[in-house]
Amino acid sequence: MASLVLTMSVSLDGYVAPPDGSTDWSEAGRSEDGAAWRVETVSNAGAHLIGAATYARWATFWPSASGPFAHPMNDIPKVVFSSSLTSATWGDTTIATGDLDAAVTQLKQERSDGYLLALGGTRFARSLVETGLIDEYRLVVHPVVLGAGERLFTAPRTIEPISTITFSRGAVAHVFTAHP
Repeated sequence: MASLVLTMSVSLDGYVAPPDGSTDWSEAGRSEDGAAWRVETVSNAGAHLIGAATYARWATFWPSASGPFAHPMNDIPKVVFSSSLTSATWGDTTIATGDLDAAVTQLKQERSDGYLLALGGTRFARSLVETGLIDEYRLVVHPVVLGAGERLFTAPRTIEPISTITFSRGAVAHVFTAHP
């Protein structure tokens, strides 16, 4: 049975996106060693789980991209969760519809080749948090304060630290195991 891993960038004050939803803030603290850790995280996944809004953006970018993230982003199977998407043109992509909890539970039971890696948008990630099905959180805290915006967690949740990695430009990756 596969585990579900969620990776997200987080500001020092706990926001995953500013009020406008932009992502350029997460460049603060980016470094080569941090990028290598992210590539390893993405590369070791058995499948990428993506929300529909993120899929729409990434499906136009990644197929023609180059660099260290391009290979795992394009070659690893993707599952996009959408109630309206009818076709997927980006590589090995499956569309999951219906109940998120049931679909993720089924994917976890069916897969055994690496973990399921949830990537992308705040709404999708928050929906996954609310299911209680996330087994591990990989949160990269960047040296920036947003002051307002969107949060990943909207209710108390118990998580236990596994490891911490400090990158050369100040970002810190915190890996936590989740407890239901």
